[in-house]
Amino acid sequence: MYVKICGLREPEHVAAAVEAGADAIGFVLTRSPRRITPERARELAAAVPGHVLTVAVFAGESPEQVRAAALESGVRAVQLHGDHPHGDFLALRDLGLTLVRAGGAGVDLRCGAYDEDLLIVDAPRPGSGEPWDWAAVRGRPVGRWMLAGGLDPSNVAEAIAAARPWGVDVSSGVETGPGVKDAGLIKDFVAAARGAVAG
Repeated sequence: MYVKICGLREPEHVAAAVEAGADAIGFVLTRSPRRITPERARELAAAVPGHVLTVAVFAGESPEQVRAAALESGVRAVQLHGDHPHGDFLALRDLGLTLVRAGGAGVDLRCGAYDEDLLIVDAPRPGSGEPWDWAAVRGRPVGRWMLAGGLDPSNVAEAIAAARPWGVDVSSGVETGPGVKDAGLIKDFVAAARGAVAG
């Protein structure tokens, strides 16, 4: 089970995610309580080992803005969240970075349909942190896709059983307040997600 921890802002939480065994770490470079600067993302990404994917998250920015911020931050992947057209992904393909497409369950659920490498299927209200009908997407997404939206250590196993995703993505579910991550919750989430598969 591939696990992405998103919205990290502090070195100790990056370290906790790496130590817990996360496969990917997301830095939000768009409007959000979790927003950080590209410079801060570069500092945090520098401490992440090569086997963990570092992801810069954007929503609504132009390909030119994404390109500049991604290069400045030194990440290995770019995530476009929301209604980005296919052309935005094509415009970034030459960067040689992993491209991630994220949207609600109403989007094209074929990973690669927009020339992306990974797909995230989020709640009907993306970013709300509210649980939703995870079983509604079971059997529909194709390829390397992650389930997101309302996941936390207490329900991720249930969500995995319901949707059967390739991976999971969490942000607010490992926080004690908006944008405030908790190292213990991060570790618990990764363990619960991996345990769900083992079981």
